[in-house]
Amino acid sequence: MKEFKAGKYVNQGTYKSFQPEKIDREWIIENMELLNLLSQADRQLGRLDMYSEYIPDIDLFISMHVLKEASQSSKIEGTKTNIEDALFDKEDITEERRDDWDEVQNYILALKTAIARLEKLPFSSRLIKETHKILLKGVRGKHKLPGEFRRSQNWIGGASINDATFIPPTDISINEYMRDLEKFAHNDEYYFPDLLKIALIHYHFETIHPFLDGNGRVGRLMITLYLVEKGILKNPILYLSDFFEKNRTLYYDNLSRVREKNDLTQWFKFFLVGIIETAKGSIKTFDNILKLQKEIDHKLQKLGSRFNNAQTIVNYLYKSPILDAQKAKELTSLSFPSVYKLIDKMEGLGIIEEVTGAKRGKIYLFREYIELFK
Repeated sequence: MKEFKAGKYVNQGTYKSFQPEKIDREWIIENMELLNLLSQADRQLGRLDMYSEYIPDIDLFISMHVLKEASQSSKIEGTKTNIEDALFDKEDITEERRDDWDEVQNYILALKTAIARLEKLPFSSRLIKETHKILLKGVRGKHKLPGEFRRSQNWIGGASINDATFIPPTDISINEYMRDLEKFAHNDEYYFPDLLKIALIHYHFETIHPFLDGNGRVGRLMITLYLVEKGILKNPILYLSDFFEKNRTLYYDNLSRVREKNDLTQWFKFFLVGIIETAKGSIKTFDNILKLQKEIDHKLQKLGSRFNNAQTIVNYLYKSPILDAQKAKELTSLSFPSVYKLIDKMEGLGIIEEVTGAKRGKIYLFREYIELFK
């Protein structure tokens, strides 16, 4: 990778666009520090993947990871919604936060749909376009060609193209670049470790910036899709947006460093550290969830004849940790008076917490569980 050249700036008349080198070719790694990080990352992902097999009802926990990923990935783009906000129904969110709420819900739907589509459709431009279409449906950016590659020049930073911090390649070259990216993703002729492959794909996608809006979110979402499609993870349980958000300046600086200094190695190192730290954090979260389950089970034993109905509610809360009396009634088939008594008991045990402060229309959160994902 010593001979790596990221690309070159090409004069387009009134501005210069960055035209990256294609990536579907043979790559040779010589940096031992990078190989060491790669070994650590592979080891931590293996631990996480094995761990997930022993977690009962893994789908319950995946839904919360997806919720966190949606919130954090959108936050990088300036969206203000947090995990708690995303759990509420739209009508329970203040008017000024609803656009942000919509974007997070779209991200959740886009990711879940894309994961399901992988069973029939490979990691490809088609899948990326479908995902982008869901992401931008009915939200800010809905008029910026959802599901279609751009047909005009875009730029990053600056009030106009004249003072932009970065100008991606021309729109007429996008299809060619995306075909190259797709070939590289599925090229078995030249071996290249999958974790470095998706790191390079992510960098290259962000450099191409093929959409008018939503490139960052789609690019981060692609990481999970790739890991699942390649069988590196059996379940979609690793998401890097939290790491990127916590290290936002480094994230952008390292992407820019590739283009400005041809330093791909530093980007790879940053990406692999993200894999290692995120996998460790996910394992810790799973550990804490198992501990919490034992604590909650112990508390439920104190409810006597109400145990079974309370257990039904708790099982629901692991998937969607927000509750009102109507949902509790649907889950248990109890009368409203009985539901209110059960909810009071569960609140008294500290299992759920009322968050509205209202006399009617009370909403309860499974607070301890939500905190584990923060």
